[in-house]
Amino acid sequence: MKAGTQQRGTWVTYTLLLVVTFASIFPLYYTIVMASHTNAEMAAATPPVLPTLDIVQNMKTALSMAPLNKGLVNSVLVSGCITVGTVFFCTLAGFAFAKLRFRWSNLLLGLCVATMMVPMQMGVIPLYMMMSRLGLAGHLSSVILPTLVTAFGVFFMRQYIAQAVPDELVEAGWVDGASPFRVFFSVVVPAVRPAMAVLAMLTFLTAWNDFFWPIITLSSQNPTIQVAFQSLATGYAPQQSVIMAGTLYGTIPVLVVFALLGRQIVGGIMQGAVKG
Repeated sequence: MKAGTQQRGTWVTYTLLLVVTFASIFPLYYTIVMASHTNAEMAAATPPVLPTLDIVQNMKTALSMAPLNKGLVNSVLVSGCITVGTVFFCTLAGFAFAKLRFRWSNLLLGLCVATMMVPMQMGVIPLYMMMSRLGLAGHLSSVILPTLVTAFGVFFMRQYIAQAVPDELVEAGWVDGASPFRVFFSVVVPAVRPAMAVLAMLTFLTAWNDFFWPIITLSSQNPTIQVAFQSLATGYAPQQSVIMAGTLYGTIPVLVVFALLGRQIVGGIMQGAVKG
């Protein structure tokens, strides 16, 4: 096949794409359907398959039962701070491990990667004691600070920088008298933006969906959106439609972010792949 020619897909390719697309969209669509009906309607012998305008009333009920608005604002703040901090610090640490020469660098990198094998549950008690002694328990900072740097992010950026940034560019910066931070911001960051975008997307989704640590350190008066959801599942017979409406309300910001930035993220990944 000549360079520049475009290969056309067969009917099998398009069929597989349709099946995968349907399987990906169906859970979200059925969440909308469940959020717009009552428990009795969803428990009928023939459950409904089309949404109705009752979803608005169910969302109002969910907002009256749980502090979803406050949780939404807190989640945006927490996820945004964690994402910015993780991308910056992990990229900086990845640059140090990939391009700087210092004693015990391999040992330190190995210890960093080894922490990924330790379950988070093992460190919850000492972490909470530390946050309590610092006076941060119950505050959003107790959720933000422990996750500003991740071992996965450091290892991921180290591997990408080692392959995407030639040593000659870094050495040229040293020859010109640039400081390590000048080389980092002027040479490394422009070259690794695709990896930074991927890490930002993964970090934001992880922070947004985190429930285990926020429910331990935060109070019900100052929750994230995931912690606020638990207020919807109260009573002897929880209203599934209200729960689904609240869940959909908390999912909208993530869908908006991906709709706005998805093309840039995918384009950045493809650009990095071509350059690599």
